[in-house]
Amino acid sequence: MDNKNFRQHAHELVDWMADYFENIKDYPVKSQVSPGEIYSQIPDSAPKEGQTFQQIFSDFEKIIMPGMSHWQHPNFYAYFPANSSYPSILGEMLTATLAAQCMIWDTSPAGTELEEKVMQWLIKMTGLPENLNGVIQDSASSSTLTAIITAREKYSNFEINENGIDNNRKFKIYCSTETHSSIEKAVKIAGLGKNNLVKIKVDNKQRMDPEELSKAIEKDISQGNRPLCVIATVGTTGTLAVDPLDKIAVITKKHDIWLHVDAAYAGTALILPEFRWIIKGIEHADSLVFNPHKWMFTNFDCSAYFVKEKSALIRTFEIMPEYLKTDSASQVNNYRDWSIQLGRRFRALKLWFVIRSFGIRGLQDKIKKQIVIAKNLEEKIQNHQDFEIMVQTPLNAVFFRYHPQNVTDDDLDKLNAKLLQQLDSSGKLYVTHTKINGKYIIRMIIGQTSVTEQDVLSSWEFIQKTASGINT
Repeated sequence: MDNKNFRQHAHELVDWMADYFENIKDYPVKSQVSPGEIYSQIPDSAPKEGQTFQQIFSDFEKIIMPGMSHWQHPNFYAYFPANSSYPSILGEMLTATLAAQCMIWDTSPAGTELEEKVMQWLIKMTGLPENLNGVIQDSASSSTLTAIITAREKYSNFEINENGIDNNRKFKIYCSTETHSSIEKAVKIAGLGKNNLVKIKVDNKQRMDPEELSKAIEKDISQGNRPLCVIATVGTTGTLAVDPLDKIAVITKKHDIWLHVDAAYAGTALILPEFRWIIKGIEHADSLVFNPHKWMFTNFDCSAYFVKEKSALIRTFEIMPEYLKTDSASQVNNYRDWSIQLGRRFRALKLWFVIRSFGIRGLQDKIKKQIVIAKNLEEKIQNHQDFEIMVQTPLNAVFFRYHPQNVTDDDLDKLNAKLLQQLDSSGKLYVTHTKINGKYIIRMIIGQTSVTEQDVLSSWEFIQKTASGINT
């Protein structure tokens, strides 16, 4: 492909992209293919000769598109969103074109300095403490792993990086039973052992119980263990529960324990000053993460990680082979030393495009509107005789189940699982489930970039219609 062909096909793709967003409601939200269906259509060997763009794109439409679930569909309510937006896509296009490797300042000065400035913007936009230092990671999973490894090194006087794990150290890590599964994965990767992850009970609002945390820590200390890190969650995956950060911080401060805050989804709500109560006590935290690629309309991947003690972070990950030594090192941030990866994408560009395009006020308006839409739906469900709200959240999520009066509790889980399966297989919307106190619950996250109240009301009508059809 030469430059002339590239120009032609690039224009064609932009037209296709614009058409895709215009017509996205015509696609089934959740892919309707069966396991192996895509795989079986792809040849067993790569082509010996190059193929035309028309051939490749034809197969994209014929083979790949049917196997895609459409995360940018306004009726995508599953998991947490992986949002996009027009300015973010344009930023990604430029990032792909520049194809810069932003591992150190010298390899892309603008990549480094824009990232530093945009992270400072986020601190001011969200009301985070100004003594935090920010860096863009690929995901909250990597950010949390970074926090745990940094805590491990700080409290071992950086000896584990030198000599490996000493089983006599007996480090313990704490999180609630509602904490994301990435915490356990991070503990295993960090070499600390999942049996040293202590899961703390939650209260009736699914929040970590500080009294239970304190008891667990005191018990471990009495047994000769060293409490290393507590992960508090602001917006759990299951129910968007908000752990009482201020009370947890009192405990971590008393025992000199690293406090990491996982606000991967809910952190975007901090753009609204009225929601900053969810991080009361944040000044005592050692690190925090939230993902603009979830609810700030920025393409995956883009995870904002903040740390109070950047010297500990850098000392944990710093490595200095001869080929990376530069004259500028003492004057700039070299973000390769702030994360697990050496190589780094120019993620700051799309985030810069999004913030400037929407403006703080535009972001606030959009986030606030989605919260209102969720509250309106919650009220409608609460007032329906055959449905019930199972847990309430101040944010943009609804947790409910179908509970017709003639169905006993023993059959409700099967009934709601069947309802969810029929909803998702319809292609009209995509929802997922969780369990609260052992009860099967349908969850709807109303945070997709283009979702409107009419989209949600239409989905609610379809949910009622589908539910009535399985109540036999």
